[in-house]
Amino acid sequence: MTLRIGMQDAVGQAVTVTPRSSLADRPVRVHVRGLAPSQLITLRAWLRDEQGERFQARAFFRADAMGEVDPGYHPALGGSYSGLYPMGLLWFLQPDTPFRRLLKRDVTGSPFRIHVEVFHGVLLVDGPQDRPLASCEAERWFVGAGVQRVPIREGRVRGALFLPPGPGPFPGVVDLFGGAGGLIEFRAGLLASRGFAVLALAFFAYEDLPRTMAQLDLEYFEEATAVLLQHPKVRGPGLGVIGVSKGAEVALAMASFLPLVVATVWINGTAFLHGNPLVYRDLCI
Repeated sequence: MTLRIGMQDAVGQAVTVTPRSSLADRPVRVHVRGLAPSQLITLRAWLRDEQGERFQARAFFRADAMGEVDPGYHPALGGSYSGLYPMGLLWFLQPDTPFRRLLKRDVTGSPFRIHVEVFHGVLLVDGPQDRPLASCEAERWFVGAGVQRVPIREGRVRGALFLPPGPGPFPGVVDLFGGAGGLIEFRAGLLASRGFAVLALAFFAYEDLPRTMAQLDLEYFEEATAVLLQHPKVRGPGLGVIGVSKGAEVALAMASFLPLVVATVWINGTAFLHGNPLVYRDLCI
């Protein structure tokens, strides 16, 4: 069912995303022009992840006196969000299937392709009969030009090393995620695109690593720091760690017990270890 509230369509509408191709951490500008003054429109952004799940966001806007809409200057009147959010159409993407997580696994082979569409009036629910007044497509990449991905299988350590272009040496970072398990690389690719040598480190549910987090061994993470610092393009003597969720807990433990960890970024973790024992040599932390 389609519900609409609005005025008659204008002629010659266009929507652009600038830049059309960019790194996923770079702001972009969405700009609609060719509308009637004060025309009410719906802007929708959507993409499909690598499993084919659709994520989308929509917001309602009223065109200014020039017949233009720019979410960076014009507040959204409602929809997935309201207010002035220049990147709101990307920040508020939600899955059609509840509780699905938007996660890029193949960070080097393809971007997320964002479709941006303009509809006349307030489009609350869209159907196959709805045709946009204008549309465009943008690419959001997770590695920049020249970034190198190197699979890591040294000793017990499993992961992927992302190196910026150039001879280096570059500051080193260990990148940790949490309970999702496996190897998650998108943040490492983005950080390498900004000049860091980043080891995306798996610590369970990947290749021959333990399938669960029944117990974590800090010596594994110590071994990973040694692997990273031994690379000729990594600048020592210390390195940083960034972690989220369970990875943030591990990052704090690394900063506390491993002298070579000299900087820590802690995201959405706890200030203490819980749920899973962490051992280090003769200690149970």
